[in-house]
Amino acid sequence: MKQFFGMSQNGNLQEAVRGLRAPQMIMLFSNTDQFEAHVKELERLYPQIPSIGCIGMSYDTRVVEKGVGVVAFYDGVSAAANVLEQVSVMPVKYIARLEQDVQKINGSQNDTICIDLCAGNDACALTTIGAVLKKRKISLVGGTGDAGKVSANGRVYEDAVAYALVRNHNGRVKAYKENIYHKMGDYRFIASHTDKANYIIGALNGRPARQVYEGILNVTDKEILTQTFKNPFGKINGDDTCIISIKDVNGNSLACYRQVNDSDVLILLELGDYKEIVKNTIQSIRKDFPKVSAVFSVNCLFRYLLFTENGYFGEYLKEMGTLGTHAGLVGYGEHYNGQFVNQSMTCVAFE
Repeated sequence: MKQFFGMSQNGNLQEAVRGLRAPQMIMLFSNTDQFEAHVKELERLYPQIPSIGCIGMSYDTRVVEKGVGVVAFYDGVSAAANVLEQVSVMPVKYIARLEQDVQKINGSQNDTICIDLCAGNDACALTTIGAVLKKRKISLVGGTGDAGKVSANGRVYEDAVAYALVRNHNGRVKAYKENIYHKMGDYRFIASHTDKANYIIGALNGRPARQVYEGILNVTDKEILTQTFKNPFGKINGDDTCIISIKDVNGNSLACYRQVNDSDVLILLELGDYKEIVKNTIQSIRKDFPKVSAVFSVNCLFRYLLFTENGYFGEYLKEMGTLGTHAGLVGYGEHYNGQFVNQSMTCVAFE
């Protein structure tokens, strides 16, 4: 299989798809003002080709911040795209769509990936999708777009998750997750006074969450939102750690990008040697796939901001580009199988 990436910094879709012929699956990453128009135009240009899309920045060796980017797979791929609606209420109501698409693609753990783009309520959406995918052990990579909108097959949806099942007929596929943080000290917190609906942590070990965070890191409440780039929370999940970013300060509470429940055990994380970690990820992919056809990734917005502030994002894209054709989305949350994570990178490599 092969991967195409096209872009237009000023939002000209015709420019972005120049040279794209006979695609078998398309992903659209647009801006708030032009998203709906781009969705319609893409369907007109490539009728009946499975497609999904969202509002967000995209990249290959360059970044498209406000224009439009198009990622497409072709030459040895079969795909199906659709949506699960009402993700805030009852996405399972639409699960038959995914079940039918999985049967249609007839893929397996080794050759098929599910890529999803979500408009919100990610944890519920992932639980629903995972109930179907786990029957065939199909992996998932995806993320959250902006403005609460996604698209599938020429239509725009709100309160939905768009998905694409992609089967590689010329080799294997494998999903990866990259974490550039590690545990800081021996801090261990029991969360309480949480608001699950608004992702709020009220207290840690019985003390106001804001005061605990400020005291350990010696920061003011105005510095918390940038300090989380270096020191997010982590939630232990078996042998894995789910990163939890701080979104806002709410009085003495902390609002996060991921749900935290009463009695959840949290730790404090600190930034590691991210350049070395990226090199290790690339080495792992090369070890698994001596011949890489393509890599599609989702990078967290916070990683993008952190790397950009340190003058590294351009270098990062060049490093990933050494694998072959690399393209992706800057997301507001990342998906890796059944996990909804923050400040991470998830990707799928195609043999």
